[in-house]
Amino acid sequence: MTYHLPAGKALGGPYVVDVTPEKAGWGHSSLRVLELPPGGSHTFDTGDSEWIVVPLSGACTVACADDFGQDTFDLHGRPDVFSAVSDFAYVPRDARATVTSAAGGRFALTGARCTRRLPARYGPAFEVPVELRGTGNCSRQVNNFGAAGVFECDRLIAVEVITPGGNWSSFPPHKHDEHRPGEESVLEEIYYFEFAGHDGIPGLGYQRVSPSGPGRDTDVLAEVRDGDVVLIPDGWHGPSMATPGHHMYYLNVMAGLEAERAWLICDHPDHAWVRDTWPDQPVDPRLPLYTAPETSR
Repeated sequence: MTYHLPAGKALGGPYVVDVTPEKAGWGHSSLRVLELPPGGSHTFDTGDSEWIVVPLSGACTVACADDFGQDTFDLHGRPDVFSAVSDFAYVPRDARATVTSAAGGRFALTGARCTRRLPARYGPAFEVPVELRGTGNCSRQVNNFGAAGVFECDRLIAVEVITPGGNWSSFPPHKHDEHRPGEESVLEEIYYFEFAGHDGIPGLGYQRVSPSGPGRDTDVLAEVRDGDVVLIPDGWHGPSMATPGHHMYYLNVMAGLEAERAWLICDHPDHAWVRDTWPDQPVDPRLPLYTAPETSR
């Protein structure tokens, strides 16, 4: 199984990234990235999965139709992932959704197989909690738009992480591949990367995933660039390293079979002590890169 999918290696139909449970070899998590030209439109059936549509760049309209009626959401979006929090739209399973963009753009469709059908909904940018996690060179920003406890889904968990150039995130290395009620949940995870360039030079970073035990032997050390994907069915994941001068963005999509929708993790025992050093250091002064708007537009 190939766990690092460089840009262009995860193409599928109209999508520049098309990760399905079947392609990933697991049961629940999906990610599609859709690029639309000005005036472009794309329609898809949600099938047995729930989806959150979040603009990576540009604005769009999301129309959702099913046996219960039709909903339409205008997403203001953003110029790019390094400049603003975005609003988003939730579309339920067993529906048909259409994404249309007057000016064009790039849009992420984060998905998870699910059993409950929840109503279609709009997620405003001003309600997205922006968290600063870690301190010193482990400082990063987390946009918790689809986090458990923040926005209701059946199975899907989705967040954005921005790591300033030169910093490490997903550190200490952690895992969520064993069912231990109240301590650790089993979640498949997708990382999708974008980088801030500098004077026309594209950015890059590095992603590590290491085996966490018998039968949990995912092993990745990848140089990642714009549009790359890393699949994490199991294992210790981290660090995610941003090269100096280039901020790193990754979109995390997670889902699993746990009865409780929760992000419960276990730190690597060799590195867990790093968290204890955080209170003694300041947060990287470059953060936050931005905050959520105070009110709706």
